[in-house]
Amino acid sequence: MITRRKLAGAASLGLAGAMAAPAIALGETRRWRMVTSWPKRLPGPGISAERVAERILVLSGGRLAITVHAAGEMVPAFEVLDAVGSGVAEMGHTAAFYWQGKAPAAVFYTTVPFGLTPPEHVAWIDAGGGQALWDELYAPFGVKPFMGGNTGICMGGWFRRELAGADDLKGMKIRSLGLGGEVYRRLGATPQTTSPGEILTSMQSGLIDGAEFVGPGSDIALGLYRVASFYYAPGFNKPNGTGECVVSLKAWESLDAEMKAIVQHACGLEASFALAEMERLNTEALAALVSQHGIKLTMFPQSLIAAARKEASDVVGELATRSAITRKIHDSYVSFRERTAAWSRISMRAVLEAREG
Repeated sequence: MITRRKLAGAASLGLAGAMAAPAIALGETRRWRMVTSWPKRLPGPGISAERVAERILVLSGGRLAITVHAAGEMVPAFEVLDAVGSGVAEMGHTAAFYWQGKAPAAVFYTTVPFGLTPPEHVAWIDAGGGQALWDELYAPFGVKPFMGGNTGICMGGWFRRELAGADDLKGMKIRSLGLGGEVYRRLGATPQTTSPGEILTSMQSGLIDGAEFVGPGSDIALGLYRVASFYYAPGFNKPNGTGECVVSLKAWESLDAEMKAIVQHACGLEASFALAEMERLNTEALAALVSQHGIKLTMFPQSLIAAARKEASDVVGELATRSAITRKIHDSYVSFRERTAAWSRISMRAVLEAREG
């Protein structure tokens, strides 16, 4: 029997450890391919993808083996959804807001500027009706979505020069995706949809002046501190960092009930474990960035945040007019955010304020 302790141990295994799962005849093993939007073994989302595959192998007793492909190995980073929906791969690991051009409401399943924090977001998906709407949104693309990781509260981003206010954003080219990118555009910047693996070289060459990705634990691995010394917080543009696993509906329906439960459980466990791990990685990486690499940890000016908050309210509101399904998801998300805010103010925020004194 696989206990919680054994499963937690399996989560920390590398791919070699995963291949030590119970050996069975080759003909009895179902083999899937997972395409991802991440550089190979990128701390945070890249490792989440590999752990999902490892857990499925272990929990299935070797009956379902998944080969993980980094961005560019089979398909480019921003073609994961189409690849899975068309059957090029059976599974993908990515971020929902990459698909806002195809399905505007997809942004709600990664993050929204000034939106739900990680625990609030998980509550909306798992207990607030978000999952059913997600399934409905993705059905036309031929995939079933799951939460498959979380990088937590994100940082505001990396900038070459100090920002005194919102006016300093004008004319800047900033790597920023999702609705956060649109907020930057309305503040006068030019958002760029640079893939994660190309952020460093784009900053080195001057193609972009600033970039947001995730948080310290992942950002340090990309080496962004080498080209930008100002690291800004808070991540108003990305208060949450849910990674998604998408499974081809055709492949999903070919599974029996037990195997479906295994895939669902593996994704859900990674969503929880990744969030815990990123708290540790972010803590360690932030200390290293400041003490070893001389990064200037800086807070966004309040005037910039106020301007961004106003623009974000308009951007999110306008999104609701795009389609019937977008309005349904918008209304569900915004309503949940309004309801949970009252509790978050007297729980998480109040506890942190009391702890700091």
